[in-house]
Amino acid sequence: MSTASRFNTFLKNIKAKEEHHTDALTSVNAIARKLHGHYSNAQYTDDWRMIVGSYGKGTAISPPRDVDLLFFLPAHEHTRYTGYRHNGQSALLQEIKGLLLGRYPRTEIRGDGQVVVVEFSTRHRVEVLPGWRRQGGGMIVPNTHNGGSWQHVDHHAEIAHIAESDARTNGNTRSLIQMMKVWQDCCSVPIKSLVLELESVAFLQTWAYARESTVYYDWMVRDFFAELTKKANHSRLIPGTSEFKHYGDAWLSRATSAHARAVKACQLESENRHIEAALEWRKIFGEQYEF
Repeated sequence: MSTASRFNTFLKNIKAKEEHHTDALTSVNAIARKLHGHYSNAQYTDDWRMIVGSYGKGTAISPPRDVDLLFFLPAHEHTRYTGYRHNGQSALLQEIKGLLLGRYPRTEIRGDGQVVVVEFSTRHRVEVLPGWRRQGGGMIVPNTHNGGSWQHVDHHAEIAHIAESDARTNGNTRSLIQMMKVWQDCCSVPIKSLVLELESVAFLQTWAYARESTVYYDWMVRDFFAELTKKANHSRLIPGTSEFKHYGDAWLSRATSAHARAVKACQLESENRHIEAALEWRKIFGEQYEF
C-alpha cells in the first residue's frame, strides 16, 4: 500500500462518523431545550444554541471526544449574575448544573472552570458553555477561576479561521488538525486542541505543499512537528479577540519524539520500506494507522 493510500485510509478511520454527528446533535438539542424552557417562554429555535469546538469546526475525530455546546442566555440574566458580589460565574454554572441534573438525574454532571460537563457514560460528554452575545461580536462567558471573571470569546471567528484556511489548502487544514488530535490522544500529549488548531493554520500558510494531495502527507506531518518543536512557550492571538493563547512547554518532549519518528518514517518511505515506515507512523498515531 502506498504512502498516500495509507494516509487516505487513516483519515477515513479517524474522522467522526455520521452516527457520531447525529448523536451529538441529539444531545445538544435536548440540553438546549431544557435550558431554554427554564430561561424563556418564547418558542425554542436553534438560535438559542451553537455547536462549537471540534464538531462546529469540522475537526471531530473518532472515537468521539467532547461535544461543545454554546447556550445563549437572555440579556436580563446578565444583569442578575454580574450583580453578584462574589463569583457570580460560579453561581451561573451551579444553576445550569442543577437544571441539567433535573433532566439527567443519573448522569454525572459537574462545573469545570467555564463549562458544565455532562458525562454521557455510553457515548460522549457534552461541555455546556453559557453566555451572552456581545455587542461588537463574540460572547461574554463565565470563568470561575481566581474569584471569577467574565471573558470575551468569539467562536464564530474561530470556526471561520479554520474554514478559511481549509478552503485555501484544499481540505488539508482540517485533516492536519484531526491527525494531530489523534497524536494528542494516542501519546497522551498535554497540549490544548486550540494550540494544535492555531499552529496548523499558521504552518500551512507558508508550507510549500499546502494544497497538495495525501501524497505529501508524510512530509506534512514531519514538517509540522518540526515547526511545533520551535514553539515552546510561544503564544498566538485567539481569533476574534484581543487575548493570546499561551502554549507552555509540557508537550515539547513528546513533540520532539514525534518529529524524530516522522523523520525516520519519511526516510523509510523514500526507500520503499513501507511496512517499517507504517510501524513508525503507528508510534505516533496508534492502530488507526493501518499497514
